[in-house]
Amino acid sequence: MKKKLFIKTFGCQMNVYDSDRMKDLLSPLGFETTDLLDDADFTILNTCHIREKAEQKVYSDLGRINIIKKERQKQGKDMIIAVAGCVAQAEGREILRQAPYVNMVFGPQTYHQLPEMLAELMRKKDQDLKGSGRGVVNVDFPKEDKFDSLILPEKSPVSAFLSIQEGCDKFCKFCVVPYTRGAEFSRPFHKVVAEAKKLVELGAREITVLGQNVSAYHGEDEDGKEHSLADLLYTLAEINGLDRLRYTTSHPCDMQADLIKAHGAIPKLMPFLHLPVQSGSDSILKNMNRKHDRNRYFELIQEFKNARPDIAFSSDFIVGYPGETDEDFEQTLDLVRKVNFAQCYSFMYSKRPGTPAAANELQVPDDIKAKRLQTLQALLAEQQQAFNSSKIDTEQDVLLDRTGKKEGQLLGKSAYLQSVVVEAPKRLLGQIVTVKIKKATLNSLTGDIMAVNGKKI
Repeated sequence: MKKKLFIKTFGCQMNVYDSDRMKDLLSPLGFETTDLLDDADFTILNTCHIREKAEQKVYSDLGRINIIKKERQKQGKDMIIAVAGCVAQAEGREILRQAPYVNMVFGPQTYHQLPEMLAELMRKKDQDLKGSGRGVVNVDFPKEDKFDSLILPEKSPVSAFLSIQEGCDKFCKFCVVPYTRGAEFSRPFHKVVAEAKKLVELGAREITVLGQNVSAYHGEDEDGKEHSLADLLYTLAEINGLDRLRYTTSHPCDMQADLIKAHGAIPKLMPFLHLPVQSGSDSILKNMNRKHDRNRYFELIQEFKNARPDIAFSSDFIVGYPGETDEDFEQTLDLVRKVNFAQCYSFMYSKRPGTPAAANELQVPDDIKAKRLQTLQALLAEQQQAFNSSKIDTEQDVLLDRTGKKEGQLLGKSAYLQSVVVEAPKRLLGQIVTVKIKKATLNSLTGDIMAVNGKKI
């Protein structure tokens, strides 16, 4: 009888990738995924440490899960509870101290050892050990390449993620990634290419290569030759059956000339770039230790436009960073107006424990941060709506990758990562269709299918 696995994923696309690999690792052990927490024999919270009070959110979720675990135990069933990801990496054994009913705690660099951790947990249960030491904790940074231990699924989603780089050496003063994911590590070039080919064989038509700082990728091939992200993209573009390429997330300091040129030379590379800037103020960028200024960001935007005139941009912004003045915030608004983004992510600054910015005495009051965020998001929403509306009466190629909420409705992604809604039969899932856009809202486009895989209907 199959055992049920429930995974709740927080945070970035890297965590989504990690959760999928956990499912693959546990499948040979007899686990199949479920969307119902009450049915789960094994529950994993794959956590993110980016937002403030991430730990409290985890403990709140754990408390609710423990209630379900106790109910299952009354019925003669049990539930293994695990905390994975960046909060697990940061908190370690403290999670077992505060929530002794948790069975496993492991970080993003050790989940490939899940089968061994489960075996260790079973041994401890057999020995009936008591107290907070009963659970399994694994927050090491092992020397072996975890990717060598991962199992690929039997089928790939039509739009697949492929992790090629982890960690970050930039040490922005607000960020926990260097502490939870470790130093920058690039997967070997030939192994990435092999996995991409396999994903395409399994059904992927679009691949997004992932990294905390993906533009810093420098993987070696079997001969020890180092390859850049641009080299990798050119090679992946040659895979038959792969129609679309994307990459995220980048840092302005690592956008080299060969990568910029690739945007104009590789038709499969989508004309949409996520390039976080965080602030438009040189003073704040310096305080953040971003290692670039606003003028360099403007230069990069223009260089990408020169290489690919139809390119659009998204970014990340933090408002209310310690020491941010009204003038600094106005500089952020000015940058937004000058770049004109297609979509963005914006947040109020929140303290990440252990980061230099958290100890900064010049914290901005919450009410000021909230007001600034509201102002920024209104401007960003205006730009996003305008960008979406500019697609009305145009034809856009859309990769249909999921069903809609209504019967007969399919959803897909445009080249610009816009959500596109069409009326279509399910047999078109996984196909690239040409859609005449009829309507645009802030978060989606709607239109009619004109062609399927380039053939008119």
